[in-house]
Amino acid sequence: SPFKSSFQAMEREIAAAFGKGHPDEVLSSAFKLKVTREDIQTLKNHRWLNDEVINFYMSLLMERSKKEGYPVVHAFSTFFYPKLTSGGYSAVRRWTRGVDLFKQDLVLVPIHLRAHWALVVIDIRKKTVDYFDSLGQKGDKICQTLFQYLQEESQEKRNLELSFSEWTLHSMESHEIPQQLNGSDCGVFVCKYADYVSRDKPITFTQSHMPYFRKKMVWEIIHQQLL
Repeated sequence: SPFKSSFQAMEREIAAAFGKGHPDEVLSSAFKLKVTREDIQTLKNHRWLNDEVINFYMSLLMERSKKEGYPVVHAFSTFFYPKLTSGGYSAVRRWTRGVDLFKQDLVLVPIHLRAHWALVVIDIRKKTVDYFDSLGQKGDKICQTLFQYLQEESQEKRNLELSFSEWTLHSMESHEIPQQLNGSDCGVFVCKYADYVSRDKPITFTQSHMPYFRKKMVWEIIHQQLL
């Protein structure tokens, strides 16, 4: 079991992943995704996470959600939201082939805003669309766009109308969720919001956990397993 492997062995593996080597060397490949040494380097302190790292981590959350006792999770790729906003529903209609969003407990949508990462959590059970932003910015428009997507998806796939009055759309306030205190950790915050929410756990971490989370994510991506 990986849990028996010593902390030092883990530290050595993380150091090796951060070390010298060809930038294009693939350090992990699963879920039809590849993470290279160059991608992993974005997990070094004070660097911005890239799409590859976030998408791989979201896939690990989906994988974990298949286990007993976890909410059923579907996570969209970081490329979903720009496609939706640029091309409308028809541009992303086929993204849910083989997935019934309305049979999930949670739908996660990581969102890239020019120089910042945020997360939308759609809780199908509670009928909520919540925007999580580690800089406390408002995402009301983003929630509305995604709710409209849900309405079209419901109409298209189930021939059922989703009633706006039954749903709550909300931008989390800065006092409701942990906030970043620097300009580089937004991607890690997004991954960890998603991690805690997808275990139905209260979000208790702080900025001070970021260096540890970054290292842990390196190990998890390389081993394709969440600790």
